[in-house]
Amino acid sequence: MRWLFSPVPLGRIAAFRTLVYLFVVADLVVFTPWVRAHASTPGELYQPLLAGRLLHLPTPTPLIVHSIFWALIVLGLAAATGRAPRLLGWAVFALYFEWMIIAMSYGKVDHDRFGFLVALAVLPTVGRARHGDRTLSAAGGWALRVTQIAVICTYFLAAWAKLRFGGLDWPTSAVLAQAIIRRGTWLADHIAVVPGLLIVAQFGIVAFELLSPLIFVVPQRWRWAVVAYFYSFHLMTFATITISFAPHLVAMTSFLALEKVRPIVWARRRLGRDVTAEAVPEGTAAMQHSPEAARGA
Repeated sequence: MRWLFSPVPLGRIAAFRTLVYLFVVADLVVFTPWVRAHASTPGELYQPLLAGRLLHLPTPTPLIVHSIFWALIVLGLAAATGRAPRLLGWAVFALYFEWMIIAMSYGKVDHDRFGFLVALAVLPTVGRARHGDRTLSAAGGWALRVTQIAVICTYFLAAWAKLRFGGLDWPTSAVLAQAIIRRGTWLADHIAVVPGLLIVAQFGIVAFELLSPLIFVVPQRWRWAVVAYFYSFHLMTFATITISFAPHLVAMTSFLALEKVRPIVWARRRLGRDVTAEAVPEGTAAMQHSPEAARGA
């Protein structure tokens, strides 16, 4: 229980919350704008996921789809400010959850949304958190830990699915070769011609996913290196077969000390230095650094 509720600075929660809610907006307009097309998709093609069936969610219509889209844009931007964290947080989670049901109920289900959805579900439980606040919070620690567990489950369960449906033959199959043929880049084309390299890569992928839970037993001072390896894995994936896993990458920032990343403060300090430099006349600055001038004064 102590590990699950390990306290973290509230400033980390504030930074993570801002990043997550801004990504909600970016996701709608950059990464999954195709979801809006379901507004005009015939209703008989809608085959809701299990969650949609259990909750008796309605068949998407133009009114439902466009209303959720614009509501998420407004509420996501508002939630990113940190105001009304519970009210806005629960509203964004409920609407984005329905947005994902609409997106994934037409035959395609992406597993890179799991950790991000968990993050949206647990962030409202923390309450208020201000950027730069060093106050330790067990509630915040729980929210980040649960998100981290969901991120690692995404890897581990992906390996389980490979072995469950593909069997032990999956690592020696032509899965990566097929992916490269369908959506490979010039880098993938150069890699694919190396004999046996794709098979080695598939063994490496399965091993990486099965061993991913070990991140929780790695000493804290080395954990950043493991997370960096995770990100490099996805960078290589995007560079070869153009799959980004963007929401998963956002959820994975729950492992990072985000409270140390404060671009607004950095910008203010930078602007402050620039204003100070401009306010001091050039001759005065020279005198301040001149020993003769100092003795004369």
